[in-house]
Formats: sequence, C-alpha cells, structure tokens
Amino acid sequence: MKIHEYQAKDVLRKFGVAVPRGYLAATPLEVEGAARQLGGGICAIKAQIHAGGRGKGGGVKLARSPDEARSHAEAMLGMMLKTPQTGPAGQQVRKVYVEEGSRIARELYLGMTLDRESGQVTVMASTEGGVDIEEVAHKTPEKILRESIDPLMGLSPFQARRLAFKLGLAGDTVGAFVRLATGLYKAYVATDASLAEINPLVVTVSGDVVALDAKMNFDDNALYRHPDIAAMRDPDEEDPKETAAKEFDLSYIALDGDIGCMVNGAGLAMATMDAIQLSGGRPANFLDVGGGADEQKVAAAFKILLSDPNVKTMLVNIFGGIMKCDVIANGIVAAAKQVGLRMPLVVRLEGTNVQLGKTILAESGLAITPADDLGDAARKAVAAARAA
Repeated sequence: MKIHEYQAKDVLRKFGVAVPRGYLAATPLEVEGAARQLGGGICAIKAQIHAGGRGKGGGVKLARSPDEARSHAEAMLGMMLKTPQTGPAGQQVRKVYVEEGSRIARELYLGMTLDRESGQVTVMASTEGGVDIEEVAHKTPEKILRESIDPLMGLSPFQARRLAFKLGLAGDTVGAFVRLATGLYKAYVATDASLAEINPLVVTVSGDVVALDAKMNFDDNALYRHPDIAAMRDPDEEDPKETAAKEFDLSYIALDGDIGCMVNGAGLAMATMDAIQLSGGRPANFLDVGGGADEQKVAAAFKILLSDPNVKTMLVNIFGGIMKCDVIANGIVAAAKQVGLRMPLVVRLEGTNVQLGKTILAESGLAITPADDLGDAARKAVAAARAA
C-alpha cells in the first residue's frame, strides 16, 4: 500500500525524523491560508499523488508570497499530472501540500528496503539526491552506498556514521544524520514498511538534516496490525479494478494489453503472461484468484476483468490442485451469464476434476474455445484478440 508524502511525513515525525512544517490543502483559498500560517515567505506547493518525479511534470512549485501560492494552486489543483511513473494518462491532483521553504546547502538520498538476496534490510544513501535514484543506480552504481542491517541489532550508530562520512558530512551534521537515519529505520520496522525513502534529504545552510520529501510503501499482508496506516489508503489514487479486487482478496494488477488473464497462482500468472507475449499478444492484467477461491470469488474476478474496456479476449488458465476445475467452471459460467459475455473466451483447465469442469463449460451454452495446453491457449487468445 502506498501513502502520500504528507502522510509519510506524519509517520516519520513520530519517530523523530526531522521534517519541515506543512499543511494539507484542497482549495486555492486553503493554500493561501496555509502559506500565511507558515509565515508568508517562501513555501513549496506540492501535488499529492502516488507517483515520483512530480517536479518534472509541474507538480512542485515555489511561491514567494501567499498570493503566488494561491495562483500556483489554481493551476495545479484538478490538473492531470503526468510523470515518468504515472503513465501517459497521468493522475488527477486533488490536494496539495504547502510546506515551508528550506535554505538548502546540499541534497542527498536516503532510503531502505528489503534486500531479498541477503534477507536483510538494506540502507542506501547517495550524494546524488533530488534526482531519479534508479538512473543513478543504472549509470553510476558506485555512487550508491549500502549498509546491510542485522535484524537483531538494528541499524548501529557506527553504520550510520560510516554512511555520513562517505557522504562527506562533518561536525554536528554527522550526529543529525545519524539521528534521522535511525528514526527512519525505526519507522520502517515498526510499521512493516516495504520501502522508506527520502529524496531529497537536505543539509541546510545551518547544518540541519531534513527530510524534504518522503515516500513510504507498506506490506499489505501486515496492514491488519496497523489500522492507523490502513486508514491512510486513498482509493482515488488506485485503479478502481484493483480496489474491487482487494475486497474479494484477489491479486490484481492492471496492465496495458488487450487479453484478460485469470489464473490460480502467481507463478502460473507470470507463465501465462509470458506465453501471451511470446505468441505476439499483450496481457491486460495479472489476476490470481488463489488456491482456495470459491465460486463467488471466481465470478467477482471475471467481472473485474470484463470491466476493463481494453480487454478484447479472455483467457482462463487454471491448474486444479486445491482449486478444483469444476468450481472454476461454475464460476466462469455464472459470471459470463451475469455480465452477458460478448467477447471470445479461451479456457485451459488441467488438474483435479478437469473432466467435470470441461463438461460444465461444454454444456453451458456459452461460446467457449477450449485449449489443450498453455501454448495452445495463448495462441488462440492472441488470434481472437486480433480478430476482435
């Protein structure tokens, strides 16, 4: 789960991370009022969307007066902000964060996530703050500093100091960096985060170390332990189909193709998408109904796939183990009749109760194209999508 910058800063503030003062606003008048509350001087107007690179798309503006802040808000609120992370359609700006200005001496990067190779949380830092860290890692990987954290010991002060020295910090600024990095790590662990990132982390002219931006993502599977974090979810920033999928405990990710895919198992989903690509087609989604789905869940998954206007063909690829093929077949028939299916449907079933499942589909009266194996199913789905 993702949250907005202002929410991430609220979380980090509780763990002692230094962040600038700021106020959330949803109207130009509120923005002007917030700018006055911050003293009426230089402030930043920042669009709140779940995507990075906002400044490149016009989603971050500096204002030197409350009137200028209001003018920026009038242009920003309601706009479709396009960044490298939003896709070509962009995301609508519904609220902005008004933040006090900072006298910046240096911009750094600090972040942490789980390194699955080592099985440890890894802290990453760089002198190249304020830019796309992915580009830095690709072009100049030597500029990414790393420290692996022992899960029993946590982030040790010496590790934070070592990073500070490698970043070229000195004097009291080293201590400020250590305190901030320690607070960020504590926030990461305590909230079951999957990513905690500050870019840029700024050193002010007075030597303070401040999180000028903040990004936090959380493990969905641990949200039951953090109702306060779960309450921060913003449905407006999520694909409606993905939101609907969560209600039925389905794993769904929207893609940009035209072949809707329904499978059981993440590995099978990846293999199905690969097979479609190899056959010259493009998958419209990743949808895993899981191993214990019932007829209701399958019907819900079917409706979600059909709600995508880009989908021209449906491909169902099920290997029946825990999930029985007859249950899947009944769900397909029920959903198809409820929504009035009007597009090609290719189905490949294999495993437990496969013959019963195939019989249910054959006797349903629906125009279903059976497939013998995954390759056959992918080829038939791609051909049907091209003909649609």
